[in-house]
Amino acid sequence: MPLAALLRSRLLWSIVLGLAVAVVLWRCTGARDTGPRYTTEPAARGEIVARVSASGSLSAVVTVEVGSQVSGRVQALFADFNSEVRKGQRIAKIDPQLFEAAVAQAAANVAASRGNLLRLEVQAEDAARQARRATQLFDSTLISENDRDNAVATARAADASVQQARGQLAQTQAALRQAETNLRYTDILAPTDGIVISRAVNVGQTVAASMQAPVLFTIAQDLRAMEVHTNVAEADIGKLRADMSAGFTVDAYPGERFTGRIREIRNAPQVVQNVVTYDAVIEVANAELRLKPGMTATVTVIADRRDGVLRLPGAALRFRPPASGAPVPGGGNGNGGTAARGGGGRAVWVLENGVPVRRAVELGLTDGSYTEITGGELREGEPVITGIEGQVTGGGGGSRGPRGGFRVL
Repeated sequence: MPLAALLRSRLLWSIVLGLAVAVVLWRCTGARDTGPRYTTEPAARGEIVARVSASGSLSAVVTVEVGSQVSGRVQALFADFNSEVRKGQRIAKIDPQLFEAAVAQAAANVAASRGNLLRLEVQAEDAARQARRATQLFDSTLISENDRDNAVATARAADASVQQARGQLAQTQAALRQAETNLRYTDILAPTDGIVISRAVNVGQTVAASMQAPVLFTIAQDLRAMEVHTNVAEADIGKLRADMSAGFTVDAYPGERFTGRIREIRNAPQVVQNVVTYDAVIEVANAELRLKPGMTATVTVIADRRDGVLRLPGAALRFRPPASGAPVPGGGNGNGGTAARGGGGRAVWVLENGVPVRRAVELGLTDGSYTEITGGELREGEPVITGIEGQVTGGGGGSRGPRGGFRVL
């Protein structure tokens, strides 16, 4: 190989080797000199809306279960599902034959009791007359004292028999009224105006009212006014009060939102598997009868609203610079995340000249995504650190490890 070509080849390899060494040195020194790159969001003003969510079910304001006070076979039905009924309207009929026979028997007993009373009253009148005559004869010394006393005792016994017969007559009359009442109960009447939402019997079915009244119909008084019974967690019940507006959705009309008003919050707790909830009753207008009893409702109540307040995302409240050597606090504090702690209070970190600087803050209302800043050292417009580039963020504040620190992937 000519000497010139050999020199050029060695020169070329020397240049390539020098460039490679320079790249390696640049990367090593650059990795040492370059710190983490932070993601920031300026502290800005905006709206915060705190919402309470719960699930519940729709029902009529007044629902009446109509039963039968007498046992027997259902002879006829005069109402069905979705029938509109009026108060006092006959909606079913129990076979009245046995009750008609009971009324006839009771009436016969009354007649017999009256006849017996009349007979005893005649006997009592005769005994009283005999007693008066015996007394006159005894005064004239025509009969003995014993005869007079027997006549008087007979008259008093006759009076007692009359009183007993009057009591028996009253008993038979009461039995007649009971039989007549049971006969009237064979007509099942609507106790209120409304719509039949359930029918539990058919013609020919026998109902037994020996222990409790069997339910034949369920009548909703007025489906144009309904209510939602919600299960609100005990942690949220303190945020609600009567007359708050509420919105809800139902699966039957996806994408459509209905509104109502909290009428009352009931004090009775509902405990299911050690979870305590309370019933917040929401009034709902249903003029078009689109909502039906039993529908599942997903309810949202605006518990509080703040407009034009200084706010920060939850990621900013959870961030701690890795150089601090302390784990990033995690978990919830009711304010959209736990703000970084240091120096005895809550804090966030702002970026000044590429370096995180701590700012003490006081937290207010939260909506789960943003939290109100009510005081502290943070100024509006400052770039607040929300994370480090290359980290996976989630839930508005980064992915957290077992102790609440960020996990770098």
